[in-house]
Amino acid sequence: MNKDSASQMLCERVKSQRKKREWTLEDLSVASGVSRSMLSQIERGRANPTLAVACRIAQAFSISIGDLVDEPWTTTSIAVIRADDPAYLYRADTQCRIRTLSPLQMEKDVEFYEVILAAGASLDSAAHFEGAKELFTIHEGSVEIESGKDNCKLKKGDSAHYRADVEHRIINTSSSEVHGFLVVTYT
Repeated sequence: MNKDSASQMLCERVKSQRKKREWTLEDLSVASGVSRSMLSQIERGRANPTLAVACRIAQAFSISIGDLVDEPWTTTSIAVIRADDPAYLYRADTQCRIRTLSPLQMEKDVEFYEVILAAGASLDSAAHFEGAKELFTIHEGSVEIESGKDNCKLKKGDSAHYRADVEHRIINTSSSEVHGFLVVTYT
């Protein structure tokens, strides 16, 4: 790929990634730390970003530089999520810790999370998109799952598959911390 087509590919990918997320230039500017005017020039092919700027843009989209330029030779086929990477920490407070276990750039048909709930805590969720389902598996502790008007109790090793397009809750019924894994699917 020559320099002009590589630059053009980068410009097009920045714009398509931004539109895919329904972000304004201002949204991308806030997420990346790159000025709105610079982003506008990049998208129009009037500026060629430095490597540092391209890295910040890719990071804002939670993708690699290789994915940003859409060249297979620039990426690896293995995506690793490190246990201590704060980018994958979805929520962390005294009641609940949720860590994303699926790559952030993955299409959002399936999401995979590690969930830790404090004793007596619950994870309350509003209805997701129509057709969404969740699968929760208990690794340690016990919970009650509520999905709409239905409910069930789970203990270590149990799994429940339930509707997530209605209000739903995972309630820690143990006297200690609950550790589980949550898969969310969108159809």
